Amino acid sequence: MEGSPQKIVIVGPAYPYRGGIAAFSERLAAEFAARGRRVQLVTFTLQYPSFLFPGKTQYSDGSAPEGLEITRMLNSCNPLNWIATGRKLRKMKADLIVFAFWMPFMGPAMGTVARIAKKSGAKRIGLVHNLIPHEHKPGDKFFSRYFCNSMDGFVTMSDSVLKDIRSFAPDKPSAMCPHPLYDHYGTPVSREEAIEKLGLDKDSRYLLFFGLIRDYKGLDWLLEAFADDRLEQFRGLKLIVAGEFYSNPEKYLDAANALGDRVIIFPNFIPDDMVRYYFCAADLIVQPYKTATQSGITQIAYHFGKPMLVTRVGGLPEIVPDGVAGYVTEPAVISIADALVRFASEKPDFSQGVASQKQKYSWEKMADAIESL
Repeated sequence: MEGSPQKIVIVGPAYPYRGGIAAFSERLAAEFAARGRRVQLVTFTLQYPSFLFPGKTQYSDGSAPEGLEITRMLNSCNPLNWIATGRKLRKMKADLIVFAFWMPFMGPAMGTVARIAKKSGAKRIGLVHNLIPHEHKPGDKFFSRYFCNSMDGFVTMSDSVLKDIRSFAPDKPSAMCPHPLYDHYGTPVSREEAIEKLGLDKDSRYLLFFGLIRDYKGLDWLLEAFADDRLEQFRGLKLIVAGEFYSNPEKYLDAANALGDRVIIFPNFIPDDMVRYYFCAADLIVQPYKTATQSGITQIAYHFGKPMLVTRVGGLPEIVPDGVAGYVTEPAVISIADALVRFASEKPDFSQGVASQKQKYSWEKMADAIESL
């Protein structure tokens, strides 16, 4: 592409940190590298103070991704480090610096680094996963605005986040490109292999709630919906909950225990090499979110060809068309339960709809969107 940046720096989570944002940054870097760009990932020496981190560990227990240059440089809590990092980025003489932004807490660090790095002449693009957090805290708007004011433009992955960006920075260029497929979790395996790997009953059908468990993701709604009397007749339908608890687990475990062997819980962070087994064992991926922007879980589901149930919040209905790739319900227990009953009784085949939607979500389009700004 004529006029395309030749050197790109991506600032944000990356190995040795784990999680969806890190996986996104690494996959995007690989896409840019495949285009012949010189790419460097700049990640954290300290991402969160331990007292702010709700999980067991911030770090991956896997190996570093091959073929990527990753430098640990940024301390999210140290203003002197922000200045030093900004100066180091300035010396890199990048054409483009992409800041992967997902929470206001990172606003002061990334905003300061971006202001200092500006003097190199690099364009600064905010790749905004989320601007307004699902769980609000004092100072959120101030920190997000500070970040937005330091950028030259923005790419989001849902219209709802794009709307938020335009309320903070109406005069700056911005664009929406749907979240690409998470295609780095390996090729699909057969249902039989997945069932055996996880030690599940081959004669049951499975719903899957996957990912870090936080209150806004609505697992409590799902468990209440799954307890609906109408589902009693479908004893072969079971719910898998796979992910680490980032919220108090007591209320979820109590509700799950009341459902007996109909709920199977794997209460740990799922390593990358195990993700495909959970998705390939499932018949429907369920995301009963109370609030949302977009979700990487939908893009894992598309990669493995799985239909979804999502609630009508944020950008989820944009990604999962109702009746085509699954169900879109109202964000309410009774609506979720109604859809589960339909799924259990009708046994629909969404495979063609899922396959057709899957074609929309490519890393090539995401890289194009960033470079075109």
